[in-house]
Amino acid sequence: MELSSMAAPLLLCAYPPPTRALPFRLRASSSMPGAAVDGAGAPKMAVRYELRPGQNRLRHELPSGLSMEVIAQGSADESGGDLNPPLVFVHGSYHAAWCWAEHWLPFFSGRGFDCFAVSLLGQGESDAPSASVAGSLQTHTADVADFINKKLSSPPVLLGHSFGGLIVQYYIANIRDEQYTERNGLFPNLAGSVLVCSVPPSGNSGIVWRYLFTKPIAAFKVTRSLAAKGFQTSLPLCKETFFSAAMEDHLVQRYQELMKNSSQMPLFDLRKLNDSLPVPSVPKSSIQLLVVGANDDFIVDAQGIRETGEYYDVPPIFVEGVAHDMMLDCSWEKGADVILSWLKGLRRDQR
Repeated sequence: MELSSMAAPLLLCAYPPPTRALPFRLRASSSMPGAAVDGAGAPKMAVRYELRPGQNRLRHELPSGLSMEVIAQGSADESGGDLNPPLVFVHGSYHAAWCWAEHWLPFFSGRGFDCFAVSLLGQGESDAPSASVAGSLQTHTADVADFINKKLSSPPVLLGHSFGGLIVQYYIANIRDEQYTERNGLFPNLAGSVLVCSVPPSGNSGIVWRYLFTKPIAAFKVTRSLAAKGFQTSLPLCKETFFSAAMEDHLVQRYQELMKNSSQMPLFDLRKLNDSLPVPSVPKSSIQLLVVGANDDFIVDAQGIRETGEYYDVPPIFVEGVAHDMMLDCSWEKGADVILSWLKGLRRDQR
């Protein structure tokens, strides 16, 4: 087994008042039907995620002819959606849009934000390409950019988890790259971005080596859980990999089933991915960025989070009492509160 394959799949209650109906702050020329994902060629998850009140499952057709699943939830505050930037969420490996829809979409919608969570191709209920992998860092990023460009009327805050954080980083690097834009389409500006337990800009190789030499037992467990997909059949291993020890087993089992059915194919070809890393650096202060890590993260260690913060000259924030799946963990509010506080500061800065 190659070293990089060990971390190949690394990732990356009360509800607020009912949300206002779609459409919200979509481009006037755009058509975005709020129908269930039943289009031709759309794969069906064996365990389909049941949407929360106020949420809609949409489809966004890409230039390739394939379509992405989008779970959307409008601001519960009629004026909030006009004052706040929309939020666009990008998941990591073995996840899909549902991982944001469970808690964070209702949370941020209830605080005045229009929210959109995408399922990358080959994941969730998005179409699957006729290839052995779902896409590349370049194609996944271009798909997210296509959605933002065609469907949103104002610059969003782009949030990415685990490998989704790497996609967000690549997006940031190409916003002002005119040569890349000419080849691959428009990368609209962002109001800001948030990296949640993100894979560092250099990829996961540094994490792999640290685990092998400093935490060999953990390295074996991560390999078994992710590369060998042991998390799909072992509840204790799934819990240790993604969640806190306090997480209730019935919730772990529920999310285990959803993760098991979320990925029809690998998100990336890791060898090709590594060839495109590290992601290009961006000028200091070119975009407002928040780097968030979890103190109990079993996958992306603290040094990996610090590497990301140093790369973007941003001091990272570590949230106590949560694990890698910060948005699903039993104390999911902790990470959401950190991001909300940052978003409030972002809005003040943009006045």
